Order: sequence, then C-alpha cells, then structure tokens
Amino acid sequence: MAATEPIDIVELGVGDAQAGLVLSTEAGWNQNEADWRFFLSKGVVLGIRDSARLVATAALLPYSAGNAWISMVLVTVDFRRRGIATKLVDACLDVAARRGLTTWLDATPAGAAVYGPLGFTPTLQLRRLRLTKPQGTGASRPLSAGNLDALAARDTSAMGFDRSTLLSEFSARPGSRIVSDDRAMALIRNGRTARHIGPLLADRADQALALVDAIVSSETGPWLIDAVHSQEEFLNGLVQSGWNIERPFQRMRFGRPTASPAQLPFAVAGPEFG
Repeated sequence: MAATEPIDIVELGVGDAQAGLVLSTEAGWNQNEADWRFFLSKGVVLGIRDSARLVATAALLPYSAGNAWISMVLVTVDFRRRGIATKLVDACLDVAARRGLTTWLDATPAGAAVYGPLGFTPTLQLRRLRLTKPQGTGASRPLSAGNLDALAARDTSAMGFDRSTLLSEFSARPGSRIVSDDRAMALIRNGRTARHIGPLLADRADQALALVDAIVSSETGPWLIDAVHSQEEFLNGLVQSGWNIERPFQRMRFGRPTASPAQLPFAVAGPEFG
C-alpha cells in the first residue's frame, strides 16, 4: 500500500481474531485470542487490509448509559505515520455519534497527542506496573471468593456507568476468579504474557495493597496491574513491594460525561479495555 493510496476501512468479524492477535502481539500488548473474540462479537471492530493481511484495527465497544470504549487501536510497524490510526478512530467516533454515545479510551503519551486534537479530554492518569515472581514461591492465606454482582455494582459506582457485560465475560473465562478481602475486591484473569489484576476496588489504600499482596502470594507470576495515578499511597506501596512501572496511560473522553464516579478505583481492568 503506497502512502498516497486510498485507505478502505472494513468491518471485521470473529474470524479475524487470529489476525488481530498478531497485531496486538507485535505491539507487546497483553491481549489473548479470547479478548479479540469478545470485541469482535460484542463491539464494532474496524480494520484495514493490505491484500489479505490485516494491518490496522480499532474497536468500539458499547456500554450502558450512552457510553462506549474505543480500544484495539493498532497499526503494524511498516504502515505507521500515515494517519491510519486517526482515520480508524474517526470512523469509530462516527459510529458512536450515530448511536449518541460518549466515547472513552486509554492512550499512551504518543496516542494522547493524536487524540487530543480530535476532541478527547484527559481524565484519569494510569500507570501500568509489572511484577515478575519466580515460579514455585507462592505461599498464601485464604482469600474469599468474590461475587460478580457485588463487583459489578462497585465498578459501576467507580466508573459512573455499568460494565457488567464486560466483567461477566472476563470472570467466566478459564483461570479467572473474583476475590475479596476486608472490603477490597478484585478480578484476576489471564493475559497473553501475564495474569492481570483489575478492576480493584476498596475503601482504603491499605485494604487494596493487602489484597494485592494476598493475590500475588496465592499464585506464581508474572503479574500486571493498571493503577490509578492519583491513588498515590497505593501506587507507592506497589513500587515499594517490588512492582515496576512500565509505562503511563491517559484516560480520555470524547463528549459529555453521563455520570460522575462516586469513588475512584485503585486499579482498572486494563488500558486496552478500560
């Protein structure tokens, strides 16, 4: 595809899950094939092909109360710097506008520089952290099994809108579990390269940190968590416990908020999902 060649955007289907996984793996993301199948079956996933090869994607996943998430914005290396990501995000915004949706996304610093001029407003700052734990060192105290309805209710309070469909999908997968401990609650699920903790909700930072410590002591790693930057006590506690900050993300919104969150989470479900 030449730089001046017209770009044809097509809607993708579940059969494109493997091709999408190639793109997210190339970018070093933690998505697995199940993540792609969920977006392709429940959302609107747009893509660009070069002959039979999928070279770029962007997805729009509708939530409740007039909200939706833009995710899976990926362009393979040799097709970058051609405005492709911007065109795909614009196409997602067109779909959202026709449906009357407020759209959200989590952007890298480079992505935020692209999305700001499109009209996205910064909201939360996030930090992705990784903990690599040697195999066979897990020694845990018992954790209570959490309840999906309770997790979804607390997540709704933190987000300002309902994401029970997403949380139900994540929690039903093999290897997933919801755990709770002393007013803290979290979802754990598999990713391509690491287990992911999030969302994580608690009344206080010490409760959130205690739950994370119990989780990582109950299984072998590695682990990923996407912490809310303004939860300073929690973030500092993770770093002091051996977690390493990999990169920042900026949560951004296009359109007016539909509701204000009652209480911020300590960690989110993941920047690529929200």
